[in-house]
Amino acid sequence: MDDASANAPFIIRGITTKGTRFRPSDWADRLAGAFAVIDPNHRTNYSPYVQPKTLDGIRCVVVDRQLKASDPNAWRFLKSFAQTNELLTENAD
Repeated sequence: MDDASANAPFIIRGITTKGTRFRPSDWADRLAGAFAVIDPNHRTNYSPYVQPKTLDGIRCVVVDRQLKASDPNAWRFLKSFAQTNELLTENAD
């Protein structure tokens, strides 16, 4: 892994290996929500390590590589989620 990819985020794309969109459509918000906190005003504050995003028109979850060191179990869970659901990923190493 070169220096650039060593810092690149792990991205879980909402597209399966068969080319279909992953459902439900709010899957990225739900997955990132598992790592979020609710503030006193009942607003969802996503973890800085696990963020739902739309990239190239596709819902994704972008995972900061620092999560791998700070919470290895969460990192493994996210990798397993992607693998189990046959989702396309980037920088999963």
